[in-house]
Amino acid sequence: MLLTRSLPLVPGTAVAAALAGAAMALHGLPGLSAVSPLVLAVGLGMAVRGAAGVPDSLRPGLSFAVRPLLRLAVVLLGAQLTVGQVMGLGGAGLAVVAASLAASLWFSAWLGRRLGVEQRLARLIGAGTSICGASAVLAVNSVTRAEEEDVAYAIACVTLCGTAAMLLYPLLAGPLGLDAHGFGLWAGASIHEVAQAVATAFQDGSEAGEVGTVAKLSRVLLLAPVVIGLGLAASRTAVAPAADGTVAKRPPVVPGFVAGFLLLIALNSLGLLPGWVRAAAGMVAPVLLTMALAAMGLDANPAALRAKGLRPFLLAVGASLFLALFSLTGILWFC
Repeated sequence: MLLTRSLPLVPGTAVAAALAGAAMALHGLPGLSAVSPLVLAVGLGMAVRGAAGVPDSLRPGLSFAVRPLLRLAVVLLGAQLTVGQVMGLGGAGLAVVAASLAASLWFSAWLGRRLGVEQRLARLIGAGTSICGASAVLAVNSVTRAEEEDVAYAIACVTLCGTAAMLLYPLLAGPLGLDAHGFGLWAGASIHEVAQAVATAFQDGSEAGEVGTVAKLSRVLLLAPVVIGLGLAASRTAVAPAADGTVAKRPPVVPGFVAGFLLLIALNSLGLLPGWVRAAAGMVAPVLLTMALAAMGLDANPAALRAKGLRPFLLAVGASLFLALFSLTGILWFC
């Protein structure tokens, strides 16, 4: 019975896995190492869709990659975190990280309204900018339920801004008078993707790299309360009955994958996760995320992406600059 139900998932899942493998291979090539495999996977998926289309036989597997596999990937991210790591940042550092994240989320929502960006897309861009790039966009979309084109657009915008930060931050450390601790904290508190933040921080030495890694992981930990908050807001929204009198099911306040994410953090913090489990989770999670992005690229309509216009990109740039300046001010004043 289980095998019969699983068979329709195989074609789409296999294609998503193949595109994920191709994206990771391209990431290893000279000149493409600065481009996230997640972005490459989206691009490959869109290219395949444009060249060959997407047969209906692939759609069950693609949906499986975008939802259950994606949520499993977010759960596995919890195996990389401990409460002790976060507390090691110190009170002032944690305050800067948390305040910067909260202020960035508020500013993204405010600027999105001013620019006329649709609310769900603005939330995705705000989450990706404020928390942890593509992973946050995907996790938040589980409760905002935006269109696939919104997800692809948000990830592209956030990744471009994070890549620009990787190039600019090392040039600014000296003129701004940041020591190794301050630079690492700034990179970890404001650069979007985990890999981008860690790579940038280590450019200023091992001390900066270690501080930047912990600061970035602290932002990842805050993904859970943000998703819970959005789920709570969605659960309080009145759901109008359909014409037949039925009422749509409200999303859960605490999505199951967020509970799993927090559970793994707790187990890891208590030393109850074996080393091989942490290592396996660290290898599997990026693969599943890349598969999800490849599936989204296959499902994204390029015409719909172009129709979004320039305003969402301006929102991403504005939110990135705000986060960089807000976190830098906090570091210079309090750390």
